[in-house]
Amino acid sequence: MNNTLKLLKVAQTTASKIGAREMSSKFPPVTTPMLPANSFDGKVALITGGGTGLGKGMATMLSRLGATVAIAARRLPVLEATANEIMKETGSTVMPLKMDVRDPQAVKEAVDQLEKAHGLPNIVINNAAGNFISPFERLSPNAFKTIVDIVLNGTANVTLDVGKRLIKAGQGANFLAITTWYAEMGSGYVVPSACAKSGVEALTKSLSFEWAKYGMRMNIIAPGPFETEGAFKRLDPTGEFTKQGKKMIPVKRFGEIEELANLATYMVSDYASFLNGEIITFDGGEKRAYSGNFNGLKQVPEEQWDMLEQMIRKTNKNSKL
Repeated sequence: MNNTLKLLKVAQTTASKIGAREMSSKFPPVTTPMLPANSFDGKVALITGGGTGLGKGMATMLSRLGATVAIAARRLPVLEATANEIMKETGSTVMPLKMDVRDPQAVKEAVDQLEKAHGLPNIVINNAAGNFISPFERLSPNAFKTIVDIVLNGTANVTLDVGKRLIKAGQGANFLAITTWYAEMGSGYVVPSACAKSGVEALTKSLSFEWAKYGMRMNIIAPGPFETEGAFKRLDPTGEFTKQGKKMIPVKRFGEIEELANLATYMVSDYASFLNGEIITFDGGEKRAYSGNFNGLKQVPEEQWDMLEQMIRKTNKNSKL
């Protein structure tokens, strides 16, 4: 076995010198709505972090499918601009709500506004997030606390406030949280985010059992990379990580926001009423690419595999085993 591993290492090194052959993308995105146009008629959706990026994409798709959507975040002017843009495109009502998810009182006041205007939400998407890349030892206690407050405590604040109201009203709802696949695996240099997102997953999975009796479903999407302007400027200001990241993903591209929006709308729709307590990783195979011990062998070309096979056969033949 040791000899085989050595041979594999030799072949891998050789392949890296001659260069890896990158296949062209065979997985083009489909960005049109997946569900029928009236799938969310009469439904009210609340999306935190809804002014930009993935939140805006999900808000747009739900609005396009007939939902009344409330988008919540701290920056009201951004929300107002997004709401106007979506309403102009879809013709459905989009309500901007100023909300700092870290502050339970701010959450209460925002949900009060929503309930007064449109009633309690049938759909709650916990999407608000914060993150930055840094070695852990460079972080201050406040930096760690900030990310946990936004991601974990913010999700708990929104879920608890809305959940209590729904229970009192006898109304069910579908909850969806947006996390990341490294919440399960762990990852260096994004430790606060990994900790907070894993907490969100534990919260959501736990409540999927506890609150099912109230007619509530709880699920999670763990996305891979989607090229959103705000996140990529913060996490990859040079663009080098983006360039290298696409090479590692098996489908050789990043996701399109509409693809995630299609998955999200399905998961919070009545078509998915049997889906509860699940995490769906949506990353083009990125998680599997990074977790396979021998995945680096993708660099080995066919002619090298032929040579490698002969070397292994010869080694095994000469082995006492």
